[in-house]
Amino acid sequence: MCKILAACGNDCSACPRYIAHPYEKTEEELCHTAELWLKIGYRDRLVSNEEISCTGCKPENWCRYHIIECCERKNIRNCSECSEFPCKNMADCFSVTRSFEPRCREVCNDEEYRQLKKAFFEKEENLLAERK
Repeated sequence: MCKILAACGNDCSACPRYIAHPYEKTEEELCHTAELWLKIGYRDRLVSNEEISCTGCKPENWCRYHIIECCERKNIRNCSECSEFPCKNMADCFSVTRSFEPRCREVCNDEEYRQLKKAFFEKEENLLAERK
């Protein structure tokens, strides 16, 4: 299946939260993801399957960096298309994302970690590859 990049460079097709066709997840998979997010520290409580699931970037979705809003203003799909890439906002995004990697490595099994690495920890590389 093809890679689907979020505005920030996350690979949605590898994300355990992404449920858009053809990447549907079972109730058990979403529950496991919610438990994993709590264990990693991405959430401060166990959330419902509805809350953990995602169908992609939308302006109404919460984003710490307001990336989709920025992309919408500039009429671009993702940050790789921005003449200011990488801006300070994206540098901060990359840095904070990387700060979670040691915790993920610590609490995840190998399969979970590989999935999270592909989904989230390669966002900068994904965006750079899109620029070529």
